[in-house]
Amino acid sequence: MIVAIESSPFTKPAAGRKRYFLNKYKYLTFFARFVFNMNEHWSENLINGVTGNRQLFFRHIAQTSPTPIAIEMVKADGIYLQDAEGKKYIDLISGFNVANIGHSHPKVVEAVQKQAAAYMHLVVYGEFIEAPQVAYAKLLTSHLPASLNCVYFTNSGAEATEGSMKLAKRITGRSKIIAFNKAYHGSTQGALSIIGDEYYRNAFRPLLPGVYHYEYGSNEVIDAIDCETACVVLETVQAESGVTKPNKEWLQSIRKKCSELNVLLILDEIQAGFGRTGSLWAFEQYDIAPDVLLLGKALGGGMPLGAFIADKKMMNALSHDPVLGHITTFGGHPVSCAAGNAALKILIEGNFIQHVKEKEKILIHHFSDHPNVIEINSAGLWASLRFDCFETSKKIIHACIEKGLITDWFLFAPDCMRIATPLIITEKELHEACGRIKESIAEVCN
Repeated sequence: MIVAIESSPFTKPAAGRKRYFLNKYKYLTFFARFVFNMNEHWSENLINGVTGNRQLFFRHIAQTSPTPIAIEMVKADGIYLQDAEGKKYIDLISGFNVANIGHSHPKVVEAVQKQAAAYMHLVVYGEFIEAPQVAYAKLLTSHLPASLNCVYFTNSGAEATEGSMKLAKRITGRSKIIAFNKAYHGSTQGALSIIGDEYYRNAFRPLLPGVYHYEYGSNEVIDAIDCETACVVLETVQAESGVTKPNKEWLQSIRKKCSELNVLLILDEIQAGFGRTGSLWAFEQYDIAPDVLLLGKALGGGMPLGAFIADKKMMNALSHDPVLGHITTFGGHPVSCAAGNAALKILIEGNFIQHVKEKEKILIHHFSDHPNVIEINSAGLWASLRFDCFETSKKIIHACIEKGLITDWFLFAPDCMRIATPLIITEKELHEACGRIKESIAEVCN
């Protein structure tokens, strides 16, 4: 069903408004209460007047929730993280799909050190010829369709989203944007306007006008694409709904309709890209190509970096009328580009992507028939395990952390646990991790 972004729960009947926010409050309050129990050690230190990094973290670092996990990590290597007390954890989520080749790969570290010794920031993006940017753009485009030949580097995936929306408006002269419920594209003002949950949008209204949300996978959206539409923004695999793969024919129908009406199709592969789903780019599995591709997270090899990529003729529109149509100071930072370039070479040359589907089968083997797992959704080495409720999911996640596994839930699927290990994980290590997850489930559910 179509929902205009101008609408909100406040336009619903009173009973519906109350139920909507009560449900959101219920699971987020449980989350806050539950994670607080994980921080008892910090609480005791605070009461006793002990000042350490944990206390300083809460005092001086702006928080995104009342109760973060708050484990002090001091080292990361391969698939492992190590805390200040020497405990090692398997990173089951790759720093949220960032560390696809693992943490602190020697070649990436070497590239960072070499570039930092040569130069770091020089001038705002796009003025000087900087070899790390040029080399990485060349490598990226050599592994993309011919129409995706021009890279605009940004600081993050959210900024890439912002730039792509501006590009779509500039190219088409239109302002209508189609997005999807349960989508996540970042939390800056424009990106927030197109994410797919009113709970997160409502506190920051007014947002961008002319944005319309549809159910991911619904045919209604195809009819909604019209001559007033500037772009359709969607994740090739929807991440925060719990790893939702689209129907191939549906995605191809959207591509066809966009082409017919000169609407830009913007595919967000900020989480799905760089081999996560079993191919370098997830869209390759659907036999389509976007007009604009959004990248981030693994793009920087562990350093902050985003990008939107399109055809050179389109991208040139941002250079005139007005000049500096999109500008960034630190976007495409040379150290980040050097790190990303090294990481992509490692990913490709290491043949890690070729083994992703085999490792996906291991996840399915362990959990598809598990009595306490209601559903497993997977797309390569990326999966969600659905439990009976959010409370169960959080208890299992906590048990996993206690057993040395770093995992988390999904923004729009809080009853699901996230698995997205580094692609370099061995089959033996993956079996070991699955065993620990099963032990955690047993502790909570039996």
